[in-house]
Parts: sequence; C-alpha cells; structure tokens
Amino acid sequence: MRVLIAPDSFGDTLTAVQAAAAMAAGWSAGRPDDEPIEAPQSDGGPGFVDVLAARIGEPIAVTVDGPLDAPVRAHWLAAGDTAYLESAQACGLALLGGPPDPRTAVAAHSRGVGQLIAAAVDAGATTVVVGLGGSGCTDGGRGLVEALGGGTDRAAVASARERLAGIRLIAATDVRNPLLGEHGAAVVFGPQKGADAAAVEVLERRNAEWARVLESAAGKRVADVEGAGAAGGIGAALLALGATRESGAAVVASHTGQESLLASADLVLTGEGRFDHQSLRGKVVIALAEAAAGHGVPTVVIAGQVQLDAGEAEAAGLRAVYSVTDHAGSVRLAMSDAAGQLRALTEKVARQWPQEGR
Repeated sequence: MRVLIAPDSFGDTLTAVQAAAAMAAGWSAGRPDDEPIEAPQSDGGPGFVDVLAARIGEPIAVTVDGPLDAPVRAHWLAAGDTAYLESAQACGLALLGGPPDPRTAVAAHSRGVGQLIAAAVDAGATTVVVGLGGSGCTDGGRGLVEALGGGTDRAAVASARERLAGIRLIAATDVRNPLLGEHGAAVVFGPQKGADAAAVEVLERRNAEWARVLESAAGKRVADVEGAGAAGGIGAALLALGATRESGAAVVASHTGQESLLASADLVLTGEGRFDHQSLRGKVVIALAEAAAGHGVPTVVIAGQVQLDAGEAEAAGLRAVYSVTDHAGSVRLAMSDAAGQLRALTEKVARQWPQEGR
C-alpha cells in the first residue's frame, strides 16, 4: 500500500516533521512492503514554517521579544515576495519558560509577532502569511500592533495600518472562534494557557476594550469575524490591519501537493497531540480526513491523547483512532518518550491493519 503519513505537531513534544518521521519508521517496521510517504501538516500553529520550509523558501532568523519579554530566536520564510511566519515561534506556549499559570496568562503578549511581520516587510515582502495557533498569550494582538504602530491606542492602530498599506496580509488559521464571548479567545483558550476564572475575566474585559479601539481605527467590526479569536485574539488585530483569513491547512496543502498525494494513496495516517471536540472544528486531522474521503481513501488517527469516543470518530469519517497515552500506559511516558511511543504504536497499528483493512 501507499500510505500517506500526514500528522500535525504533537503539542510541545514533537513537531509535525518529527511525528511524520516516527510514524513512517513505525509503519515500515510493521509493514515493510508498503510505501510510506511523509507529508507533515499544519493549520498555522506550531510547525507551520518548518513544514513549509521543507518545500519552499528560505528560513531567515530574527531575534524578537518573547511572550514574557525575554528575547527569542524566531524564523520567517522567504519565498519570492511572500513571507510566511507563525505566531508560535514568537509567543508560543513553549516559550513561557515553564508551565503556564494565571500570572503568565495575563502578562503574555504578542509583540514578537509584530516584530516578525516588520522584519519581513522591511526585507521587501509584499505578501505576509501569518500562521496562527499555539500562542501563550491572549492579548487580542495588542502587542503585535504596538510593535508595528508604536503604541496601543487608536492612533497606533492607524499607524500600523498605514505601515502595512499595500501589503497583502493573510491570517492563516482553521480556528473559527470570535474574539469575545463564550466561544471567544479568553473563555475557550485561556484555561489552556494557565488562566483561572479570575484571569479569564481580566482577559475578556481587556479584549472587549481593545476590540473597540481596533474597530474605531479600522472602521469595521472585527471581534465577531470567524478567526478573530485565533492565537489569543491575534486574528482580530490582523483583521483590523486589513488581513483576510485563509485556512492554514489549505495553505500547507497547496504547497505539499496534497491532492495528488491523496489521489495515489491507499491509506492516510494522521495525528496530533490531543484529539478532542476542538479537533472537529476544522483542524488538520478532520480537514485531511474529509479530503481523503473525497478520493475514497480511509483515514486512521494516532493522537497523543484521545478524548472522543468511537461513535464520534466514526461520525467524523475516521476508520480508527488510537491513543499514544493509552499505549504507553501514562501521560508521563507518552510525553517523555514521544517519538519512541508514537513509533511503537504505529508499528502495532500497521501489523493489525490487514484485519481492519478496507
């Protein structure tokens, strides 16, 4: 069989490229006569630049302010006059220096993302694609605007808009959440970034005030637009600065030749760190499964943790779903030996596949 191995990143434990390599090794060990084809994916979150760098462009290193001010090394990808960058490299959860908590949830900012955009524009990019996801902040993109416009008031937003005049700006994300409310950035994603109930309330209030500033300067509503809540609300700031939203998974798919790969595949093997109800809202795994179904190709998911039952997975069009944590016997081992456990579970799935096959 031709097996398309196309995982997203596994949180902070494995990049998409590393996960694809581990899965390919495991599948080859279990079914040595098959042809595994590695095609790591991203929806704009962690690994977006790395996945694209394997296909197009040249990574350029820049030192920017991390989410808690300490400088971090980030990269943007130059492909002709188009620049690709990702929020996670400048303000990702992994850059907090330890487990997130209410203090970091309130303090973390997106200034480094604005600095990355500025670096790309100053280098001559006329199109800037910003991958959104995996951020450690929920500042509504206030830091990003500060880096581009020199402040956080209406005049600064106007200045940032002027600086990006003539630049085609794209927010690459499959997150559809708005900025505010019960489905917004603070309420839905804040707890994942260490926010307790009090911190969520602070973040929600700040973002509501910030949304009024953004909308006053932009002359349009942005808080309610799909994707405004992506990456802690960076989506809202980008929309106010003139960005359009595109599917991050589609951006990657277009550069990895996904359609032609699916057309010749017999099976799709994908995965991510946590397969849960949020995964069903258009993230990489489901987007890929839907595309595979269009070619009559079954999809199997191997995830770090699985929080959906068999019925929900089947309803989503998946042939089977497996948990690395269940295989390893503990979250600790699944994370400390992420590549080894993923490889071993993939080998086990491969050996079983004839009994579960098409």
